[in-house]
Amino acid sequence: MKNPFKNSGLVLILSALIFTVSSCSKDDSPAYNSNNNGNINIANLQAQINSLPKEPLNPAELASLAFMREEEKLARDVYITLFNKWGVKIFTNISNSEQKHMDAILLLLNKYSITDPAGSNAVGVFTNSTLQNFYTQLVAQGNTSVLEAYKVGATIEDLDIFDLKNPLNAIDNLDIRLVYDNLTKGSRNHMRSFYKNILNVGGTYTPLYITQAEFDAIINSPMETGF
Repeated sequence: MKNPFKNSGLVLILSALIFTVSSCSKDDSPAYNSNNNGNINIANLQAQINSLPKEPLNPAELASLAFMREEEKLARDVYITLFNKWGVKIFTNISNSEQKHMDAILLLLNKYSITDPAGSNAVGVFTNSTLQNFYTQLVAQGNTSVLEAYKVGATIEDLDIFDLKNPLNAIDNLDIRLVYDNLTKGSRNHMRSFYKNILNVGGTYTPLYITQAEFDAIINSPMETGF
């Protein structure tokens, strides 16, 4: 699939700131559902965030927080849409987890009095035009087969891991680093779950954003805990 970000102005801006096989299988076996792999306890996270100092935000931190709020919404909205199309449980399970990821970013937006770019936007509606176009592209791909839907899931988690990791060199606020660390763990678990489903229906996946070495390390390691 064409990478919609590699040549986009969005990546250049963020970098400057900080930086087919068709399938008819619907495997709902517990090993592949990611029912609780990546969920965050929002109340506990809120307490941890409140315990950390409120420090000034640099431009990279401001840009990253606003973007990640909508990128987590992208993940949630695509998974909701693909569950409605295919009825495969992994999509509703991980969409629920992505809602927690959105909530985690919102805790930071509220702490720093940053306007929420997601607001009350409906499923599939984004303030960021690049994410809006990406949503349309991913849903179109995922609607073609269950296998392609799983690949869409892997692509989204691939992008999430990349976009959560890259800003860290420019982020020194402890509360943001805490949240991003938790979200990255969740995204790695989601990647493991989607990849297992891809293999289960005879497909494969090559990472588009993280390196092959990073991808191999993720899929060959166990699910993470301690969110």
